Amino acid sequence: MEYLEFELPIKELEDQLQKCQVIGKESDVDVSETCTQIQKKLEDTKKDIYKNLTPWQRVQLSRHPNRPYTLDYINALTKGTFLELHGDRGYKDDKAMIGGLGKIGHQSFMFIGQQKGYNTKTRQYRNFGMANPEGYRKALRLMKSAEKFGIPVVTLIDTPGAYPGLEAEERGQGEAIARNILEMTRLKVPIITVIIGEGASGGALGIGVGDRVLMLENTWYSVISPESCSSILWRSWEYKEQAAEALKLTAKDMKRMKLVDQIVKEPLGGAHKDREKTYAAIETAILKSFDELNALSSNALVEQRMDKYAQMGVYKD
Repeated sequence: MEYLEFELPIKELEDQLQKCQVIGKESDVDVSETCTQIQKKLEDTKKDIYKNLTPWQRVQLSRHPNRPYTLDYINALTKGTFLELHGDRGYKDDKAMIGGLGKIGHQSFMFIGQQKGYNTKTRQYRNFGMANPEGYRKALRLMKSAEKFGIPVVTLIDTPGAYPGLEAEERGQGEAIARNILEMTRLKVPIITVIIGEGASGGALGIGVGDRVLMLENTWYSVISPESCSSILWRSWEYKEQAAEALKLTAKDMKRMKLVDQIVKEPLGGAHKDREKTYAAIETAILKSFDELNALSSNALVEQRMDKYAQMGVYKD
């Protein structure tokens, strides 16, 4: 079990509880009352910490190494029916962007999302979830295929940003993301977007135009990461906590500004604390959104989607 810095009080109490239970098993001393007191204190501490998280702490939770990634969600939702599809038919298959067909219950969906790695080897293989232009072109190819056969699209966002390397720029990174945004606004099938971790910059927007945008409770969505914002404004990463506060990047901020449609509640401590409960909440939210969108005609769907994004950023004094 890995703990973040602000979770250390929880670790100390869990260690105390474990030692108390060991003493009770290995001796004749009755420690049940002491264990109960520690257990109660542990539960109270968890509630106090997780219900008062700062924006920076939520950013840390969104990056937790034990947090489920895109393939975890897809495999859990589709229960073995997922068929991954590869390649952009132009350059190569981008391992940071995955996609394919799968069923939730009896309904088929085209799943697309950024995939991170679990260790050093797989992180390099997946390029840390940072897609190249061919990844976005693969995503667009799959979305157009879904449109052709009338299959709704589900996108799962978890990326620190699109890959910023020279070769990515040479192959048209900006054009690929812009093309996806344009094509997604007029796609004639329902698009449900779920932010499951980090939602950074154009890397997220490249698959982030949805009729319904769902956001897990301990995730973030912003034009720039707190560290990069801090390095630009203060010439140092030391002010990342202030940057996270100023960026208004949490799920509550996004919902208040009407940039996302729904916050999906996570188990106490984050999605990784109870994966099955998180998967069930995501499945329920996706199916509910699909039922609402499936009642609309393709023209009404596109019109509603364009109106939704046209209204963003508009305000009155």
